[in-house]
Amino acid sequence: MFGLFKNKKKETIQKYLKEGAQLLDVRTASEFNGSHIEGSKNIPVQVIDQQMTDLDKEKPLIVYCAMGGRSNIAAVKLKAKGYKVVNAGGIGSMRKYLKS
Repeated sequence: MFGLFKNKKKETIQKYLKEGAQLLDVRTASEFNGSHIEGSKNIPVQVIDQQMTDLDKEKPLIVYCAMGGRSNIAAVKLKAKGYKVVNAGGIGSMRKYLKS
């Protein structure tokens, strides 16, 4: 059953990438500076409410963090403000989605 959700997420991420999605890393600046996916924008989840206006509302968002918890919080907040967003989970998962 969980595989079904994983495939749906993968399909959504692939669709968003084809639509020119913005990659959003919601980890801390020090985590981002240590390692991140090229082309990602860093807005830590702690300041997402103040900085979400820096994002293009016309483009879908793919949100990731270290393990998936912070990206889930950010995704919920962004969806509530009308952004088209999917939570990719952790950075490891995000890297796998980009390869497939």
